[in-house]
Amino acid sequence: MATNFPASLDSLTNPTSTDSLTSPSHAGQHADANDAIEALQAKVGVNSSAVTSSLDYKVEGLLAVSQSNRNVIINGAMQVAQRGTSVTGITTTGYRTVDRFLEVLSSLGTWTQSVENDAPTGSGFRKSVKMLCTTADAAPTGADEHYFTQIIEGQNVQQFLKGTASAKQFSLSFWVKSNVTGTFIAELYDADHNRQCSKSYTISAADTWEKKTITFPADTTGAFDNDNGASLYVIFWLGAGGNLTSGTLNTSWASSTTANRAVGQTNVGAATNNYWQMTGVQLEAGAVATPFEFEDIGTTLAKCQRYYFLLATGASTTSFGMGANITATEMQGQIHFPVTMRSAPSLVASSGTNYYGFVRNSADDFFNSLTITQAGTNGACVVNATEISGTAGHAGRLYANDASASIAFNSEL
Repeated sequence: MATNFPASLDSLTNPTSTDSLTSPSHAGQHADANDAIEALQAKVGVNSSAVTSSLDYKVEGLLAVSQSNRNVIINGAMQVAQRGTSVTGITTTGYRTVDRFLEVLSSLGTWTQSVENDAPTGSGFRKSVKMLCTTADAAPTGADEHYFTQIIEGQNVQQFLKGTASAKQFSLSFWVKSNVTGTFIAELYDADHNRQCSKSYTISAADTWEKKTITFPADTTGAFDNDNGASLYVIFWLGAGGNLTSGTLNTSWASSTTANRAVGQTNVGAATNNYWQMTGVQLEAGAVATPFEFEDIGTTLAKCQRYYFLLATGASTTSFGMGANITATEMQGQIHFPVTMRSAPSLVASSGTNYYGFVRNSADDFFNSLTITQAGTNGACVVNATEISGTAGHAGRLYANDASASIAFNSEL
C-alpha cells in the first residue's frame, strides 16, 4: 500500500450525494483510506516499539515509570557514603566511599576514590564518584584489572525472569565523565551460573558529562537464586590486562570466558591524573531505560544499611548503646540495628588507646578495642573482656572517646 498521506484530512477526495460509484474512483477511495490508516499508525507508533519517537515506546516508558522500585541498583545517585568521602593510595580491592559500590583493583596503578559535588547540569543529580589515577600503569598485562561494581543479591533481581522463557532484557543507564575518550566496557556477570555478557560504550568528549544507555539481551538460561547471596555483578571497567582483552567481546549471554570480558577497554590508568567519574546508575528490567528513579535519602540510607551500618564515629559526645558489667572485668553492650541486615555482620571497629568509654555507677572505664558476639541480622553484642574494672551487674552508657574511634557492622556481598 502507498504510504503517502494528504496534507490534511480535508484534502481527501470525499464522495458526495451526486457522485457516481466511480467518482471518486473505487480504487482512489481505498487508497485514501489506506493512506490515512498508515499515516496514523506511523504517527502514534503502532507496532513500532523500537522507535523512540513512537507512541508504543513512550507508553511502555510511562508504564515503567509508574512502577516503583524499578532500579535494582542501590545508591545510584551516590548520595550515601557512610565510610567517608575520600580515600587515597588505593592499590587493592575494597569498599571505599559511596555505599554499595566495590572497587576491584589488582596490579593496575594507584588510585584515589572520592565523592564529588559535581554532576551533570539539569539532571537532578548533585554528587558523583570519581576514580583518579595517582600512579600510572601504562601497559597492563596478564590478569591486571580495575573495575567498579555493584553486587546484587538474588532476591532483588527476580524481576528479570532470567532462566525462563519469559526472560527480560536488562536496561542499564548512567552518566559518565572522563578526561580519557575512547571505548569502555560495561559487563553483567551472573555469579550463580558463571555466565556473563559485555557491551561497549564510547566516551566521546573529554571532561564532559555524557549519558549512556545500554540494553543487554534477555537470558533464558540459568535462573538467579532467590536468596541473599551474590547473584548479579554490574561492572564498569577502567582497565584490564591481556588475559581479559585477548578474545572477542562477548555481547551475548554465555559461560564466562576470561579473554572475552573486557575486549577493547581503554586504560584509564595509562597516565597520572587520568580520571573516570559516574553518577545516576540505573538497572531495570525491560527494553526501555526509563528516567532515573529518585528516592528520598532515608529510603536510600536504609537500603545501604542492610549491607553496612555505621554505628558511631567521633569523640565523647557519640553514645552508641547501653552496656553492663557481666563480670568485674568484662563489659557487654547490646546493639540494635536500624534495619534487618543481609546476614549476621562482622564488626568493623578501630582500635587505639582509650578509644571507647563505659560510664557506670558515676565512674568511667576507658578501653582500646571491641569484639563482637551473638551477632544476628537484627542486633549483636559488643564486648571488652579484659580492660574493664567494676562490679558485675552495673549498667552504663557506651560512647566513642576519640575522634578516630568508629564502629560499624558489615554484611556486604
